[in-house]
Order: sequence, then C-alpha cells, then structure tokens
Amino acid sequence: MNLNLSGHHLEITPAIREHVVNKIEKIKRHFDNLIDVNVVLSVEKLKQKAEANVHLSGKTIFVECDGTNLYAAIDNLIEKLDRQITKHKEKHAARRHDETGNPTAAEQE
Repeated sequence: MNLNLSGHHLEITPAIREHVVNKIEKIKRHFDNLIDVNVVLSVEKLKQKAEANVHLSGKTIFVECDGTNLYAAIDNLIEKLDRQITKHKEKHAARRHDETGNPTAAEQE
C-alpha cells in the first residue's frame, strides 16, 4: 500500500504523519487490498480540512471532512472512510455468492 500525505497551506509535522499512519492501520485491518491512499490536509481560515482518495481494486473512494481541530477532522475522516470501505467489502462479498447464499462455481474451484 502506498500512502501519500500532503499539506495545503500546512506543514506536515511528524506527529501529524504518525497520527494519520496509525489511523490508516485501522482501515488496513478491515480491508487489506488497498492499493494507494492519498491524504490531503489543508487549512482555510478557521476550518481544518482533511481529504482522502483511496484506490481499491476496481473502485476509487473519495472522502472529505472538516472541523475546527485537525486531529478531530482526521478522526472523522477515518470513520467515514472505514464505513465506506466496509460497505464496499460487503457488496463485493455479496456479488461473489448467488441469491441462495452458496458460493459460485468459480469460487468453489
């Protein structure tokens, strides 16, 4: 998994980088097929903003969140991202089974 972390009008400190990396580990526990994660942190007057672009096999997920505290914005971003990735994982698993709940023929081999 590639992690690109950048700041817009913001310097990425080691503490911020470590916080983001620790939170991304939570996502990797739920879904380990992450290809690329791009995180952009920005400051706009009184608003702290965090955006993430996650490339999965066959899908790209974009999430953004803002708040008055950057760490809180990152935490909310990871929660939203976790929900979307879990939903994608459930849909992907549902497609691999037919309507009776049995595995498809290709999966049994």
